[in-house]
Amino acid sequence: MINCVIIDDEPLAREGLGSYVREVDFLTLSAVCENPLELLPLIDRQAADLVFLDIQMPKMNGIEFLKILQKPPMVIITTAYPSYALEGFQLNVLDYLLKPITFERFFKSAAKARDYYKLLTGDPAKQDEDYFFIRCGSKYEKVLFEDILYVEGMQNYVTIHSTKGKYVTMLSLKHLEYKLAGAAFIRVHKSFIAAIGKIDGIEGNQLFIGSSRIPISRSYREQVIGRVISKRLWDKK
Repeated sequence: MINCVIIDDEPLAREGLGSYVREVDFLTLSAVCENPLELLPLIDRQAADLVFLDIQMPKMNGIEFLKILQKPPMVIITTAYPSYALEGFQLNVLDYLLKPITFERFFKSAAKARDYYKLLTGDPAKQDEDYFFIRCGSKYEKVLFEDILYVEGMQNYVTIHSTKGKYVTMLSLKHLEYKLAGAAFIRVHKSFIAAIGKIDGIEGNQLFIGSSRIPISRSYREQVIGRVISKRLWDKK
C-alpha cells in the first residue's frame, strides 16, 4: 500500500483528489494539507510515500518547496499551469497532471507511481511482472518488457517493435499505454510509445532508437525532454 498526501490550497481540488485516491486499491490517503510546510513532519514520520503537490499556493509554491527538500518522496505535480512542466521534471517529479484532472489520467499516473514504488522497495512480486503474452493471429507470443524498443499504434491494432522482432496484435495504443504505465516507457506522439532506456538521441521533433526515427509531437515534447534528457544532461552549467 502506498501512503499518499495531497497538498493543495483549494478545498474542491483536495476533495476531488481525495475521492480519486479512495477509488484506487493500492493507495491510502494518510493526510490532506493546505500548504507544503505541513508535509515536513509527515516525511519525518515516513507517512508520505507519494505526494500530489499543487504549485500555486499562498505561503510557498510547490516548485520552491521541492527545491528545499533533501530526500523528497515520490511527487506528482497537480496544477492548472503547464508552463512549470519542464522545471518539475528537472526536479525529478514522477508525473505532471493538468487540472481539471480526469480519473483516467489520475489512475494512469498512480499506476506509474505503483511501478516505481516497487522498484524502490524491491517488491518481490515485481519479479513476476517482467513479461506478458499477446495474441498474434492464432499464436500467443511472449514479450519481455526489457526487449521492447517502441510501440506504434494503427487504428485498431498496434505493432510492438522489439529486439526480437515485430509483433502485431489487435490492441489499442491507449490500452497498451495503460499496461506499460511506469518509469520505463513514455508516450511521445499520438501514435507512438517509446522505451526510455532504448532512446539513442533526440533531434528536432524526432527521436532515434537504433535505425528507427520516431516523431515527437508538440504536445509531448516538453515531457519527453524533461524525462529523457534533463535528468541525465551533462553541460557546462
